[in-house]
This record gives sequence, structure tokens and C-alpha cells, in this order.
Amino acid sequence: MSRIGVIGGSGLYEIQGLVIKEKKKITTPYGKPSGEYMIGELGNTEVVFLPRHGAHHNIPPHMINYRANIWGFKKLNVERVISVSAVGGIKKGLKPGDIVIGDRILDMTRTRKSTFYDGKEGVIHIDFAEPYCPEMRKMLLKAGKHAKVSLKNRGTYVAVEGPRLETASEIKAFGILGADVVGMTGMPEASLAREIEICYSAVLLVANYAAGITKNKLTVAEVMEAMKASTEKIKHLLKETFKLLPVERNCDCKDALKEAKI
Repeated sequence: MSRIGVIGGSGLYEIQGLVIKEKKKITTPYGKPSGEYMIGELGNTEVVFLPRHGAHHNIPPHMINYRANIWGFKKLNVERVISVSAVGGIKKGLKPGDIVIGDRILDMTRTRKSTFYDGKEGVIHIDFAEPYCPEMRKMLLKAGKHAKVSLKNRGTYVAVEGPRLETASEIKAFGILGADVVGMTGMPEASLAREIEICYSAVLLVANYAAGITKNKLTVAEVMEAMKASTEKIKHLLKETFKLLPVERNCDCKDALKEAKI
């Protein structure tokens, strides 16, 4: 039975047909993950969920133990991870409620521990030109058609440190650099997954317009309301994706370390 991980907020484990059979606390060399991993089955797929911000959403973006979270999935023999997160829309035409399947990343984080390799095992340089698994992106887009969930088929995600929201000038600069959406949790999740040869893809829900895009002040309540309104669409999308993903991986993610060591 194949095993796939999902990182997201609480509630996603309530996908129709998915029954949580086990909850596991994992210890890692990098400390504690955000919470218990919830393990369930849907058809021939075993699904492992982790709430990124903790069970009670009490861990801010800059305090998440990204290394422990990703290592925990590896320890549970997860080969693929889908990240679900709320983002701010920068690109003209993106509006709250839109769902973007990301294909590019701009990393503006500064203080996070962002690698498993600190020199003890040699120097490692992973190829990160395509930060998201192309095979998983293809299946997510196909699943969107099956589930009748409208998706934006590409988008550049700019990862910022947080926890404060961005200034209007920062958003303007990010837009000039080519960013379509902005969020606080996409890195180093994606690169850490690549470092241990886990396929990683991102489902990005536009929860609000980024700073300066409109004259309205952004509120946390607005973000949470947008997430709540789109939860059912994301559940259907994930359910269809689980059905479509092949058992064997046919991408380069599984061989990311093959020529990365000096």
C-alpha cells in the first residue's frame, strides 16, 4: 500500500471515506514535530496528516520545526507530501478562493534551519530548479478536472519570514520579481523534502489580497473564513489525487541525492 503525507490545518482528515486508524508521536534528531501524525486509509492509499501549526494552531510560522516535521514523514515511510496552505494573492486576477498549484519558489526567509546537511556527512547541493515534484503537479491538475475543482495551473510562491504581514512596498517588490502569491510556511518545507528524496507539491489557497493590492485592511478573520469556505473543494481535490497517483514514483525526486554530494 502506498503512503502519502499531507501537511495542513486541522479538519482535512475529515475527507469522506478516510478513517483515522492511528495517531503517532514521532521523535527525531531535530526535536519535536508540530504534533501527532494522524494515519488513515482511503482505498489503496494510506494517508498521513500533520497539522503544521499544531493541533490548536498555536505554533507561529517562524517557530515551526520544519526539519522535525519532514523527518517524521520519512520515518513513517512517506514518499510523497502535499502541502496545503493559505496565501496572499499578488498577481493581478488572483482573488480570494482561487486555488493555485505552485511551480516556482522565491525564498525570502532568513532565520530558519533549512538543511539536514551541516557538513558532517559531506557537502550536499541538491538540484532545486523545479522545487515542486512535476509528477505530483500533473496528478493534482488532473484531479482538479475529475473533481470539477477549478485550479490555477502554475504560480510562483514567495516565502517570507513572518509572523508579521508584509508591507505594501515588499509586495510591490515581490511582484516585480515575479511572485504570484506570498506565504510564510512554504520554505524550507520544500527543500527539506527534496534533501531526503520525498516528493513535495503545494496546494495554495488564496485567502486574501496581499498588502497594497486593495485599499482594504487585511484581518486574520478574513483569512480563516476563506480557508473554511474552500475546505470542501480541497478535500475533493485531495481525494481524487490519492486515486490518481501511481504506486511507483516516476520523477527525479527519488534520486535527488544521487549526484548532489561533493
